[in-house]
Amino acid sequence: MRTRFAPSPTGPLHLGHAFSALVAYDMAHAAEGEFLLRIEDIDTSRARPAWEAQIYEDLQWLGLDWPRPVLRQSENMAAYESALDRLWQAGLLYPCSCNRRDILEAMSAPQEGATLPMGPDGLIYPGTCRDTPRAPGTDRPRDSALRLDMRRAVAQRLFAYTETGAGPGGETGLITVTPDQLIQHVGDVVLSRRDMGTSYHLSVVMDDAAQGITHVTRGADLFEATAIHVVLQDLLDLPTPLYHHHRLIRDEAGKRLAKRDDARALATYRDQDLQPADIRSMLGLPSTAGSQGL
Repeated sequence: MRTRFAPSPTGPLHLGHAFSALVAYDMAHAAEGEFLLRIEDIDTSRARPAWEAQIYEDLQWLGLDWPRPVLRQSENMAAYESALDRLWQAGLLYPCSCNRRDILEAMSAPQEGATLPMGPDGLIYPGTCRDTPRAPGTDRPRDSALRLDMRRAVAQRLFAYTETGAGPGGETGLITVTPDQLIQHVGDVVLSRRDMGTSYHLSVVMDDAAQGITHVTRGADLFEATAIHVVLQDLLDLPTPLYHHHRLIRDEAGKRLAKRDDARALATYRDQDLQPADIRSMLGLPSTAGSQGL
């Protein structure tokens, strides 16, 4: 078993991050496997070295350890470029110049009381740029966003993966995803953003394969995105790991914790002289690394 924790260095780690890291660490430890750390820093406009340094400090304080050096996404761009080239040459990507306002205006006005269709990436793209003519042999553009043509990508195939945790609706076991679900409820997701040269979906799939991750552990809020990742794994001939989506840590009002919740930052608890065992107790985890099914 090989698990991972993959934070972004854009703010302090909070209790929700601690829970996710500890779940991954405990699962690997219980199976005598390996826990890896990955730094997801493709958003260079927000990533900061100071936050990355604090990630290491917080995780070490929690009692976690991992092999060095860690994989940093900003140093792995060549792999993402190669994957994009492959998908472009297969005719599965198209350039998109639409912004959020363009997308909203392209959608037909919903009936009163209706809501706009939402997917894992927010508004489901209406396909405005999908059929823009493209000359044969055209090189992949570097100055525009690139979307996956989901209709071409799925080609009327079923996709499946195994869930050992649970999705928001309690989904577990063998999860199947139909072409219609992908086309209607996911849509043409962005695989390369203009300001990044990649995207979360593409990078996380490439990185999990590169690191040999066998069990992806993450919050249930990412359950819907797994369908995208399974499609990309199929298109790029990558293995599909087991997925373990866990519960989210919320505040007293039931809202999921965010990096702006400094009151629940691990550094704050460290300053208050709390111990790692106190954090585990607050999160409902065993006092030491062990088997659990959260």
